[in-house]
Amino acid sequence: MSIPFSFRAVARCAAASMALAGIAAAAPPSSPGATQKALARESCDGLRRAVAHDQGGATSGPLFLSSYRPANAQGEPPFEPALAGAGFTYDNALAGIALLACGERAAARRIGDAVVRAVAHDQTMPDGRVRNAYRAGPVTEEKPALPGRWDAGRKQWIADAYQVSTATGNVAWAALLLLNLHQAEPTPAYLATARRLLAWTEQNTRARNGPDGYNGGRHGWDHVQRAQTWKSTEHNLDIAVAAAWAARAVRADGQPDGPEPRQARTALDFVGRMWNPSEQRFHIGTKEDGATISTEGSGLDAQLWPVLAAPEGSCAWVRSLDWVEKHHRVGAGYGFSREPDGIWTEGSAQAAATLVARKGAAPEALWQLLASQRAGNGLYYATPSARIATGLAIGPDSTGADFFYYRWPHLGATAWIALAATGFNPFTGKTAASEVPSCPA
Repeated sequence: MSIPFSFRAVARCAAASMALAGIAAAAPPSSPGATQKALARESCDGLRRAVAHDQGGATSGPLFLSSYRPANAQGEPPFEPALAGAGFTYDNALAGIALLACGERAAARRIGDAVVRAVAHDQTMPDGRVRNAYRAGPVTEEKPALPGRWDAGRKQWIADAYQVSTATGNVAWAALLLLNLHQAEPTPAYLATARRLLAWTEQNTRARNGPDGYNGGRHGWDHVQRAQTWKSTEHNLDIAVAAAWAARAVRADGQPDGPEPRQARTALDFVGRMWNPSEQRFHIGTKEDGATISTEGSGLDAQLWPVLAAPEGSCAWVRSLDWVEKHHRVGAGYGFSREPDGIWTEGSAQAAATLVARKGAAPEALWQLLASQRAGNGLYYATPSARIATGLAIGPDSTGADFFYYRWPHLGATAWIALAATGFNPFTGKTAASEVPSCPA
């Protein structure tokens, strides 16, 4: 099994003061404590070690990092062969942004350069997309290789349909990586590629039925892919952030406005429609018809990312943190789904990042929980449990909710921990200490 979309997320709140869900939005940022500082050092070290491991002997050039790398420690379940050597685009985008936060700009650019090459030189469909995953390691071919393995017993090449597909949120996160890199060091190829990725979502995933917005992407083998007709709150937030950021960058370069401002409004309007004012939380998106709102489940990132990204006018959305405390809390951490069956390390780090950005600090117990998940290879476990459920399906071929997280060292969890501990906001490219907003009562 492969790991599918991890729902994702825009750019600034208003002004005054308010305290909600235990979050005093106007509180000044606190100085990081000893555990947070140590976690920043160790998670950044884990990312450096991941680069060193996956680059082999190539110390420069485009590079994708492995998303999962077993530490062969007690408590780890048997590793899934489909994940061996697979570098998921979302995890790599996060890792690139986190490497920027860690002061490793050259390593971050290597991942960005791999994304640029993947967009420009797809294996069969050079239309401006990225795949959900690529083969980890140095990218030495003109067309970056896709994951897969040779099965000697069957005498055939085994690949994974999700990994070669294209999810909308992953496209948006690839664009966010490039926009973070462009902000750190203006590079025309990064901005141009980010805009091309956004254009792909406009041309291929815009769905005006029901609430106008962007659907889940394209799933399946090349040339027989089908639309993922549901719409995700998190995917649309990702697009809204990336499109608004690209529009600002275009203006800063003195270029005329393109389609990005309209795209950002469309996506953010969709997110606003998913806000449930009576329950003070976000719905996860729509059902398969793209029109009926899915009211039953809840995704932790869909609750947190609008608050972390802080789009204009979103101060009321801070109340979703009450929902998170009531329905996603597990011990000192947080789970993916509503009334979760275990802690999701990545999501717990997202909660820490949101608290740092909006309150100025996160609880010591949360930092200690995250620190306890460090594996021997420097990466952090996806969950302390052997397995946790999300309540989601990997793709349209699934017969049920078969998307799980397992206790394997995970690049995405490591990157989110580094972002939270360093106080770096991936949706703005700035440190959270410079952004703590205030909201009108």
